[in-house]
Amino acid sequence: MAKLMLNDLLRFDNNELKNVKIRFNQNSYDDDRFAKYLSDPDIINNTAFLWRTSQRYFSVGQIAIALLRLSQDTWLLTTIKRITKELGVKDGVNYEGEEIGSFAPFFGRVIVKHKKSYQQQGRYAKDIIDEIEVLQILPNQLDGIDFPGYDRVRLSYEQLATIIHRRTKDWVSALENQKAVYLITDKGTGTQYVGSAYGDNGMLFSRWTNYVDNGHGGNKHLIALVDELGLGYVMQNFQYAILENYNARVDKNIILGRESWWKETLGSRAFGLNAN
Repeated sequence: MAKLMLNDLLRFDNNELKNVKIRFNQNSYDDDRFAKYLSDPDIINNTAFLWRTSQRYFSVGQIAIALLRLSQDTWLLTTIKRITKELGVKDGVNYEGEEIGSFAPFFGRVIVKHKKSYQQQGRYAKDIIDEIEVLQILPNQLDGIDFPGYDRVRLSYEQLATIIHRRTKDWVSALENQKAVYLITDKGTGTQYVGSAYGDNGMLFSRWTNYVDNGHGGNKHLIALVDELGLGYVMQNFQYAILENYNARVDKNIILGRESWWKETLGSRAFGLNAN
């Protein structure tokens, strides 16, 4: 079977390719760009993609393709823009661009293979596009986090925030109509908080959205922790898991009873983050 190449999808002719550049978004030291993309695609598609250091990547009028590294030789097509303005900024966002709508169905869905053996982040498409093979076209945009089942949910703050902000479909379907007893663990200290979503205070998706918004969800000891250490501490150290889940018809008093049982079992009142 013949290989499917990137330009088999994009269909630039030879004259157009002279005005197309590809920029490779790849990790630098302590900079996980794929994690940032999952959290907020604009961080990659606007900030990182249109950033300039000492080197100019684009000129006004050029078509710019963004490829984000997934592994050593695999990349995700995240956006294609026409550069509309150069801002004269060095070490900052130097360009403005408009996404080309005809390519939008490919964004976040096309995974390609390219062995990048050169240092440059930017290359003219005419020089390399015939070497870029399409490996997979995903049915939906890549979000990186599949729902694993209620008994296997264990999420970092960043993963939970990604699910909430992007309203990842399988997670929303699984959590928005579920009552639950859940566990929050401070991985920095090992202390734990047991909470519940029982309907009156929101189903599980709604309840966890509160923690993403402010870090504490309105809970006394968690409020004190955020006030003392800041939301950044929560973002770096907190982990979220489901202890038990129930359908929406289960009486809230059953769930509150199970919440109390878990508090006693785990010692989260005596030694953890539960105030009552």
